[in-house]
Amino acid sequence: MARIEVKSEITGTVWQVKSKPGDKLESGDTLVVIESMKMEIPVITEDPGVVKEILVKEKDAVAEGQVVAILEG
Repeated sequence: MARIEVKSEITGTVWQVKSKPGDKLESGDTLVVIESMKMEIPVITEDPGVVKEILVKEKDAVAEGQVVAILEG
């Protein structure tokens, strides 16, 4: 099993967590939604896999490039 780190592409605040550990995701599925400058930007997975861990919760501040979730693929 490969460990896949999913990173935020922007700095902002976690608005919504859409996935939980154990969820099976396909390429393009949304894990987390980040609010930045009154815009909602989804953090999506590029690779299919199973959510192992969500590293953020709603209202957490996130930085560009920060790992927000870990998948096993």
